[in-house]
Amino acid sequence: MRRSLNIRRYPGFLPITILCLVVLYAPLLVVMVYSFNDSLSITRWGGFSFRWYMDIFTGPEAAKFKDAAWNSLTIALSAAVASTIVATAAAVAMVRGGAFRGKALNLALISMPIMVPEIVTAVATLVFFSAIGFTLGYLSILVAHIVFCIPFAYLPIAARLQGIDGSYEEAAQDLYASRFQAFLRVLMPLMAPGILAGFLLAFIISLDDFIITNFIKGAGIETLPTAIFGAVKQGIKPNIMALSTLMLTVSILIVTLSYFISRYGRQGTKAEA
Repeated sequence: MRRSLNIRRYPGFLPITILCLVVLYAPLLVVMVYSFNDSLSITRWGGFSFRWYMDIFTGPEAAKFKDAAWNSLTIALSAAVASTIVATAAAVAMVRGGAFRGKALNLALISMPIMVPEIVTAVATLVFFSAIGFTLGYLSILVAHIVFCIPFAYLPIAARLQGIDGSYEEAAQDLYASRFQAFLRVLMPLMAPGILAGFLLAFIISLDDFIITNFIKGAGIETLPTAIFGAVKQGIKPNIMALSTLMLTVSILIVTLSYFISRYGRQGTKAEA
């Protein structure tokens, strides 16, 4: 009888895991701790204070950060809505559409932005926009983010849809519902946790994106990640640590919410089964 594989019993697994966690998260913890530092120094502790969090909203750079935050939020919200709509349609076609010519190719195209290095996507997008004469600015960032976020919205939606038995739609059609009515009144409510999780994931991916945005943003427009990068080039200041901590907190909250929504959807599917 084949024994189940328990990777935690392999020699060295625990120390390697701890090392990876330290390398990944120790810098974030340092930034979070020193964002509460009352001193101007980024290395010398001067006491606990919310001084730099207040500086974000009332300091000399507050107007710049406000404009960047507004751009980030509106772009992320618009990109998340558009990419979720496209991802939902793609998931229904791929999961419920049966076998059709080019299905594997379409799935590969949907997944490509995840597999291709982001710097390659950024350069290719910049070259494409330049070739067609598309003006770089707010709209170019929005279009690029929509395309880039589609696979991130697609994955939880498709996973949720795969867990929904086709008998629900068949029962609705047996009761004289059209295919559209069965989709709208039966399938969509069942897909809602996956759609919401996909929306939240797309939103946070767009909100946090730096590489693609930095390549195609054009002059005169900033998002929070590019504003932070521009400020860091002039020297790391404590208010940048505070702003980074706020963005990190928002990201953690949204990703956690997306996870629990997806988990709730999976548990609901098991209960229905």
